[in-house]
Amino acid sequence: MKLETVIEYLNAGTSDLDPALPATEVTKFSIDSREVQAGDVFFALSQPDYANNGFNGNFEDATKYVVGAFDKGAVACVVRADRFEEHKVELEQFKGRLLFVKDAISALQQLAHRVYLEWNKPVVAVTGSAGKTTAKELIAHLLSANGRKILKNKKNYNNGLGHPLTVLELAKDRSSDIAVLEMGMSTPMNEIRRLCRITPPDIAVELNVLPVHVEHLGSIENVAAAKAELIEGMKPGGTAVLNADDERVIAMRSLVNGATITYGIESEADVTATDIRFERFGETKFKLTTPDSDADVVFPLNGRHNIMNALAASAVAHSFGISAGSIASSLASVTPPSQRGEVIHFADGFTVINDSYNSNPDALLSMVETLVSGSSIASRRVVIAGEMLELGEGEHDIHRDLGSKIATTGIDRLIGVRGLAEDLIDGARSAGMSDVQFARDADEAAEIVAGTIKPGDVILVKGSRGVQTEKIIEKLLTQFRLEKEGEAAKV
Repeated sequence: MKLETVIEYLNAGTSDLDPALPATEVTKFSIDSREVQAGDVFFALSQPDYANNGFNGNFEDATKYVVGAFDKGAVACVVRADRFEEHKVELEQFKGRLLFVKDAISALQQLAHRVYLEWNKPVVAVTGSAGKTTAKELIAHLLSANGRKILKNKKNYNNGLGHPLTVLELAKDRSSDIAVLEMGMSTPMNEIRRLCRITPPDIAVELNVLPVHVEHLGSIENVAAAKAELIEGMKPGGTAVLNADDERVIAMRSLVNGATITYGIESEADVTATDIRFERFGETKFKLTTPDSDADVVFPLNGRHNIMNALAASAVAHSFGISAGSIASSLASVTPPSQRGEVIHFADGFTVINDSYNSNPDALLSMVETLVSGSSIASRRVVIAGEMLELGEGEHDIHRDLGSKIATTGIDRLIGVRGLAEDLIDGARSAGMSDVQFARDADEAAEIVAGTIKPGDVILVKGSRGVQTEKIIEKLLTQFRLEKEGEAAKV
């Protein structure tokens, strides 16, 4: 994309612009001056941009990094006119390479929208309180395994910055057939609605509505309304993929201006899983039924929640005309995203489930139940649970209640990590569980686990990124050998 097109799409002010600049080819777009390379356009974001676009907190004014971006070879920088005036002394010499806008984040999103319009191919958007990244990866896997070239978010770049940056990859390479994009939210600032304006979904996937981010949104009903913005923002005549087992999701059917495909296990649905069997941990078998046909699936992920993610992905694949047999074949080759239910077998005879990316009460309890149901011959079932964040005023009671529930699931040992996890331990102890322990942080938990692990253990490590439970995995990988490839696990 030439810079003149960027200027047009941004509707940017360009006083004193270098006449040779518009014909320059842009390499990519960046919001981090540390990552700028030759030929990039750097967007200098500042606090008013963040506040105007639904971001909580105080953020650094990146205008002060514009000079550094030019030093690294940026072809141009996007700045607010008012910020230029504040930094005029150091920026005046670069005025011929500055693009002036009213709001740098809005400008980034507007540019992404125009690039999307030029590309003009299907968008699959995914939201939910839990499972977004796994579902996105499964959808992308099924579609790419069946011949489509996919653009998808890196990691969980699902907000008002990561989303447009992902879409802007199309400015350099428009060969993708389908974009699979997760859309997240955590505030009452209509975040999903804003993302839908950038890329209106052709297929909108709703996974679940859980009491996550209630601290900011006030109630689970408000969470549901925020998630429903995905359906409201869908293209007219598009397809909504709805979880029939979640009453708040299936209620969104009334908002659909197009087709609906439902999926579920407990409820009647268009795409279902029956005859579910958990055998070796890290392997699930079930019968997949779509509106067209049935197929037997061997799925290398455990847990009802992962089956639900697979069904959501299967519903999307079905909407693109992929048969149940092809879906089943593709599901068999899935690998879990890093730190999201990743199963690690060790040569010393124990298995670890690394789910260290995020945590909330429903997700933790679901993973504990997955551990229990999928490890029937384990010598011990051990849960290492970090404190859960952003739960609001009832956070202590939520942790205690969840601890008492976990104590009744059949696990043998519970270790709580940091802060509020002490309430989790108290709840488990009050429910009669004796092998419980609290660790002040992830480093202490890592020492406890490494020193007490036994052959035959199956260990779930579950926590939010803020608790850094991945340190426990790092400790085990340093101290113990991995199982040899192809050697059968004993759990």
